[in-house]
Amino acid sequence: MTTIVTKTLEATLVQPTAHKQSKLEDLLETYRQGLQEAFDAGASTMSSVSDIVTPYNLPYQAKAALCNYVPKLQKTDEAEQLDENHPARLTNQAARFDHSEHRHYEFTWWVPRPGRGTNFWIPLRINPEQEPLWCDLVADDLKAGEIRLQKHRKSWVLHVTVEYQVEKPTTDGDATHIGLDIGETALITGCALKDGAPTDPFVCSGSRAKHLRKEMHTTLKRLQKREASEWRIEDNFSHYQNALTDIVEKASRQAVEYARQYENPVLVMEDLTYIRERLDYGRYINRRLHSWAFARLQGRIEDKATEAGIPVEYVNPAYTSKTCHSCHRIGHRDSQAEFKCPNDNCHVSTFQADINASANIARRVDPWGESVPLDKMERDDSPRDGSGCDTATTHCGQSTSTQMTPSSTGESKPSASVHETGSRESTKTGGPGDVRQTDCLSGESESQCDSGVD
Repeated sequence: MTTIVTKTLEATLVQPTAHKQSKLEDLLETYRQGLQEAFDAGASTMSSVSDIVTPYNLPYQAKAALCNYVPKLQKTDEAEQLDENHPARLTNQAARFDHSEHRHYEFTWWVPRPGRGTNFWIPLRINPEQEPLWCDLVADDLKAGEIRLQKHRKSWVLHVTVEYQVEKPTTDGDATHIGLDIGETALITGCALKDGAPTDPFVCSGSRAKHLRKEMHTTLKRLQKREASEWRIEDNFSHYQNALTDIVEKASRQAVEYARQYENPVLVMEDLTYIRERLDYGRYINRRLHSWAFARLQGRIEDKATEAGIPVEYVNPAYTSKTCHSCHRIGHRDSQAEFKCPNDNCHVSTFQADINASANIARRVDPWGESVPLDKMERDDSPRDGSGCDTATTHCGQSTSTQMTPSSTGESKPSASVHETGSRESTKTGGPGDVRQTDCLSGESESQCDSGVD
């Protein structure tokens, strides 16, 4: 039995000429203006979006993408603001590529422009590991989906969504659902459910990635203030991007290895498709979270899981971090690390918040678990410090040890050196509440099929 798999191909545009550069920048800037106007106007139907974006000097592939995208933001995702670095989206009608072995850069893209005779070809640097998929795309053996064009400093990145068939991963007998909560301080918090109870949780620390991203922002800002040469800025940017990509690769590998120890595993993750548009925690927090690769990390986990024959499911992310995994009451989080259940009759009084969220994610793969129970008890569900209601900002810290509380959970310390790659793992045993904490920097580097982190 086969199933349809969606994968994102990534390519970097070869440095364009000044004329092509201005056309690309015009496309991106005009697209963002049209998106912002349609979003601010509250356009919730394709026709209303079309009325707004029609006057804009955009190719029809971009206008059609806006007509599909803006209503989804307004109605389905209830976005409160837009990411200022939003990519330009194009429909699959812009998926026109060419391939020739006689060129130095074998693959090229026919960049759409408004009007007749204005399109132009531009060479692409592709990931060698994705070359078979690019060849199938050119030969029309793959179905192209949405195309996204983004600018990262001086480089342009193209993402092309494709669909293809693979052998469907199956489970023999009862499946073991394993919830993965993707966050910032804790990159990945995994928890398997055995008879409905959290079992042997797994935490991959994000302290190293957090440190690198902060250091990258500070370093690039200082270099720009000093008017450093462009090659030096680009060299530093590439260094940090490669380091962050390496962290994503190792963290995703460890998550799949954690799942493989269980019989008939099924990985369950939150659908974070539009998390960037949902976040509104202030300028500093938004910049931090927008720069992190939630989708990239999930994508690499799914790729590795598919290769290992492990099914992957996605569920609604609402209230996963604020619902008790045992009695399903909506509680609160006085701190980032601790969830408190308001039900006095529940055997869970306090619990490590990320593990509680991952247990809820695993449970929610059951369609009967999608609803949020009515809780008439008095509570305050308002965000605390701008991050109390979203799993993307959860912290993995020491929690108070009470009933069934994994008190051994804590954030692993960051490496002492930027170049340290030594393995550091500690395992505590003794029951379902014990946590295995692994630093995501341990292990050898894998081949990196992504050129950077969103």
